[in-house]
Amino acid sequence: MREQLQELLVNRVNQCVTNTRNNKFTCDKIENKKECLLKRQGEIIKAKATGQIERKESEDDIEKVYYNTHFQYLIKHKQHIYLEEEIEKRVAEFYKNVLVDDRELNPYQHANIGAMDDLNDNLIEEENDERVSFVYNRLDAVKYAERWWNDYNPQFKKFDVDCTNYISQCLHAGNAPMRGYPSRSKGWWMRNNNWSFSWSVANSLRWYLPGAKIGLRGQEVKDAAELELGDVICYDFEGDGRYDHTTIVTGKDSDGMPLVNAHTFNSRKRYWAYEDSTAYTPNIKYKFLHIVDDR
Repeated sequence: MREQLQELLVNRVNQCVTNTRNNKFTCDKIENKKECLLKRQGEIIKAKATGQIERKESEDDIEKVYYNTHFQYLIKHKQHIYLEEEIEKRVAEFYKNVLVDDRELNPYQHANIGAMDDLNDNLIEEENDERVSFVYNRLDAVKYAERWWNDYNPQFKKFDVDCTNYISQCLHAGNAPMRGYPSRSKGWWMRNNNWSFSWSVANSLRWYLPGAKIGLRGQEVKDAAELELGDVICYDFEGDGRYDHTTIVTGKDSDGMPLVNAHTFNSRKRYWAYEDSTAYTPNIKYKFLHIVDDR
């Protein structure tokens, strides 16, 4: 089984940099990624990947192998060359030791991301709070995002759907002050193994940032091109009004469009639109939030 997975991985890597299709090994995700790059006048000029088996499940003649892959794509976009990385969580299915199916898992498909109500009306009540001024250090936020894009800071709790927790950590590393403890529906904080909804829930942070009056605040802008390093993008994959995912801007491509880092889909320098994601749908909606200083 390991040899078959290795062969599959090698063929997926080769597919990244060739135009030849192999019906047995063609990965639709990689073809989609190449097409999206082509629309931007970009291409993958080199790729490599490693894999690690996490666990196996057996039932009768069927065995499922859950494994992770770490892909690295060297991308040329016009005059700009940059390295994009991502971690895929995948499952391969074998029937009588023959590989019959392999697919990437969608971490949002079965996650209970709506378990905590939005409490949007209760998240903003700072009028009587003491103002703590701060200047957002974008460089420190990006440095943190780069350091921990595929790792977990032991000083903070880790979540199965960890994207917003990771973004909150990046914002805090950029000097954004916590406030609101111990009320989970107030402010933005993590402390004593407890946290506010806005710290860890994508939909809550989406509403908190543009609604806050003091401390950490985000000004909504109309276009991704208006964002700066350290700014935030929120994603509503289904277009149903509930935002599922959050990323931080850590770079720009040759057109000045954002490249982002994220958890859950652990990735760095990914093009902001997420068109190559398993969670992407044609109904996707975005919110672009520019972090502002509070002086």
